[in-house]
Amino acid sequence: MNAKRFWMPIAALTLGALVMSGCGAQKYEARPINEAVDICAVCNMQVKDDAFATQLTMADGKNYKFDDIGCMEQWEREHEKEKLGMDFVRDYNDKTWIERDKATYVHDASIRTPMAYGVISFKDKTSAEEFVAKEGAGKIMSASELENHDWKQNKDMMMQHGEGGTEGMKGMSGHQQEQSDHK
Repeated sequence: MNAKRFWMPIAALTLGALVMSGCGAQKYEARPINEAVDICAVCNMQVKDDAFATQLTMADGKNYKFDDIGCMEQWEREHEKEKLGMDFVRDYNDKTWIERDKATYVHDASIRTPMAYGVISFKDKTSAEEFVAKEGAGKIMSASELENHDWKQNKDMMMQHGEGGTEGMKGMSGHQQEQSDHK
């Protein structure tokens, strides 16, 4: 009887510690972009270390990188049954990584992105509003609004970019041209 009284509290404490350690949420972090080897998991284009790069990490730790947020959205829809750990986008202005659900987005068909989805991300709503005011175009969206977004590519922009390289970017504002020059 004494042995039972001795081991019961130890077993209870051990079991409690195991349960508590399993309850902690796993922390996911964005990984650096390596332009020499990283290719988009959807379109197989090189992922540049720029404001358009996105990535996600699955619950099992596997990481996927994308050259455009539209590619990441396509991948997530095609793999919706798989367990996602965290997805990240970049701030358009300073390229810091942001959890997708915490970012603010701007969409306009005239915004040039690598795969012509026209969606860019910002770390806060104020930055997104400043971009729209400066450019005179764009719809501000939250992450939840982005989930219902119609992910269409601007086919005309794809043709211009494919045929003319940076020549197809002549109509861009200085800020957009500066971002493209980083590609």
